[in-house]
Amino acid sequence: MIVLSGGTKGGVGKSTVATNLAIMRASLGGDVLLIDADDQETATDFTTMRNEKLGDAGYTCTQLNGSNVHTDGKRLAQKYDDVIIDAGGRDTASQRAALVIADVVLIPFVPRSFDVWTIEPVAQMIAEARAFNPGLRAYAFINRADATGTENIEAAEYIQDTNELEFINTPLGYRKVFGKAASQGLAVIEHKPNDLKAIAEVTALFDLVFAPMKTKVATYG
Repeated sequence: MIVLSGGTKGGVGKSTVATNLAIMRASLGGDVLLIDADDQETATDFTTMRNEKLGDAGYTCTQLNGSNVHTDGKRLAQKYDDVIIDAGGRDTASQRAALVIADVVLIPFVPRSFDVWTIEPVAQMIAEARAFNPGLRAYAFINRADATGTENIEAAEYIQDTNELEFINTPLGYRKVFGKAASQGLAVIEHKPNDLKAIAEVTALFDLVFAPMKTKVATYG
């Protein structure tokens, strides 16, 4: 399976999603390739730190950009159980190339008006990709969800009005543990002490992607 963590807005947690999914899949015995297609190279830096701290990241990481994401990514996918692609927060050639080969694209949205407003260009990009990849599944979810207030629900309702994206009720909360774990080269499931709420949230997202028949997709609210 090829999973893309994408979107056109930076700073919404795409690399956090990509690295956590890669580690979780690898922890279950999968031979995983993490492709860093982001100019900021966050996934690469994370993996370098993880290798230094743990001796072995548990997965393979490589950098690809532009059309190479399509050509080399498709070729490399034949050698791995799963491929996770971390795309940059812009409409780039790398992201469009990834959309053509991906089975699933995950689009995290922070529940703020300026972030949610980017949904229309994202939907357009996915619609264009489906001309070449009609089986592409596109899921949008709330990241850094607020503990209180109405912004989560309002953002969810806005996303649900978009035809090209399927809203999924797998929010990731605005939790310090995500940053703490990343700063140590760890996934949330590995961080000590355990944050059980964060683990439950990221596990729900993981299950939806890798075990869709076992996960019920619901509306938010």
